[in-house]
Amino acid sequence: MDDQFNIPGTPVFDGVQARKGYALNKMCYSFNDDANRKAFLSNEEGYMRKYGLNEAQKEAIRHRNVLELIAAGGNIYYLAKFAGIFGLGVQDVGAQQTGMSLQAFKEMLTAHGH
Repeated sequence: MDDQFNIPGTPVFDGVQARKGYALNKMCYSFNDDANRKAFLSNEEGYMRKYGLNEAQKEAIRHRNVLELIAAGGNIYYLAKFAGIFGLGVQDVGAQQTGMSLQAFKEMLTAHGH
């Protein structure tokens, strides 16, 4: 990988990740439609099967873990659709990404003027 994209601890969403996460991202994009969000909530396993998620992607969905979803090829813009189903906002996702509690993440943002 080109050194400009080698950022320790930061997965880069490139062509390889896009191909890896195609099914996952396609499923998350479907959550733009309320009927699809309801269908997912009523039968998560069936919904994941419908989109052809692999086992790593299914496990990440089951764990509701953004870092696992990113590692499985998820794009944060599509994953936000998934997070929204469970009432998770940008700060919730940021807390998961940094390994902090939501409260600690909010305090860190406030301390840095955000």
